[in-house]
Amino acid sequence: MNETNKLPETPSFRLDGKRALVTGASAGIGRACATALATAGAAVTLAARREHRLAEITKELQTRGLNAAALPLDISDTTTTRDTLAKLKPFDILLNSAGAARHGPATEVTDADFDAVIAVNLRGAFFLTCEVARRLAEAGRGGSLVNISSQMGHVGAADRALYCASKHGVEGFTKALAVEFGGADIRVNTICPTFVRTELTESTFADEEKMRWVRSKIKLPRVAGVEDIMGLAVYLASDASAMVTGAAFLVDGGWTAE
Repeated sequence: MNETNKLPETPSFRLDGKRALVTGASAGIGRACATALATAGAAVTLAARREHRLAEITKELQTRGLNAAALPLDISDTTTTRDTLAKLKPFDILLNSAGAARHGPATEVTDADFDAVIAVNLRGAFFLTCEVARRLAEAGRGGSLVNISSQMGHVGAADRALYCASKHGVEGFTKALAVEFGGADIRVNTICPTFVRTELTESTFADEEKMRWVRSKIKLPRVAGVEDIMGLAVYLASDASAMVTGAAFLVDGGWTAE
């Protein structure tokens, strides 16, 4: 058979031999994505502020025979984050799920609220992503960097002006870094979930009025679970998405479709 007529082979979704850094890994989406990447073969470093929870999850993954290590880290401390990464080998994959939220009327947002959310969601995410990209570029290696953004990085909502501001910022710098590091074969993308049942969204899920609003916006007949993010995380980390960069992947049940 002529070479040009051969059937193409599906690119591998496996991550064997890859080093992955997952932040916000002590709970929720971060914990789920760390599990997904490790199951796909990556050597995963789980990073978060809560050391006890981090140690428990890392041990659980290791018990399953997966390659996992714990790294206590607060990405809002950008100096320590840079110093820490400088001591480690470059990561082929970044899955940044560290996040903060303080919801309420825009006119009631305090300076402290603003600083706390922006420090993690935007400032911390920006400098973390830049540092991982810089280390890869200096090593002459490509990679895949993924920030967990939100559907709120694409729309607005009452009581979420601060959160929306932080996530719209993530969408902006993701596109800029995709342009800047594309020539080094470093891809930068976002995953933008709707409301996912996690510790961070517990108060929303407990509020019937808010949940009526959420269900009215989601077109599918259910809300999201962390499992809805895991497959996409593996796809974006793998060679299957080798031509994908500067993109935002909405996992919102159709929220933004209208």
